[in-house]
Amino acid sequence: MKSSLLRPGIGICLLILVACKISFAQAKQGHIEIIQDERIGRLAEKHRALNERQSDIDGYRIQIFFDSGNSSKKKTNDAMQRFMEKYPDVKAYISFKEPYYRVRVGNFRTLIESEGFLKKIQSDYPNAFPVKEKVYFPGID
Repeated sequence: MKSSLLRPGIGICLLILVACKISFAQAKQGHIEIIQDERIGRLAEKHRALNERQSDIDGYRIQIFFDSGNSSKKKTNDAMQRFMEKYPDVKAYISFKEPYYRVRVGNFRTLIESEGFLKKIQSDYPNAFPVKEKVYFPGID
């Protein structure tokens, strides 16, 4: 009859328990040694540098107005002014994609966040809707 210590996996479990005990003892003493490939540090630095240069991320805006035609540019500017007067803390953007001028507002990271703002402005802009777009990182105050 074999001893229970010889069963597969029991020895490994004991080794893990001993290793954990040693790790906890070292952590209590305030000494932690991290051993990593030097390429990990270089990769993290490249990632940081790319993020510093990137000014936008995938997100959502609310489209509150669009129009085409002879006076569409003026109507678009007027719509943007009205929005900025009513909601001065929310950024508004005009874009043109033939044949439409559009006013889109906000810099929302998620669809849920954009829909929350949409509910706030729904009475003023009943035809507004969220659109997926590149948005700017929120400012750090």
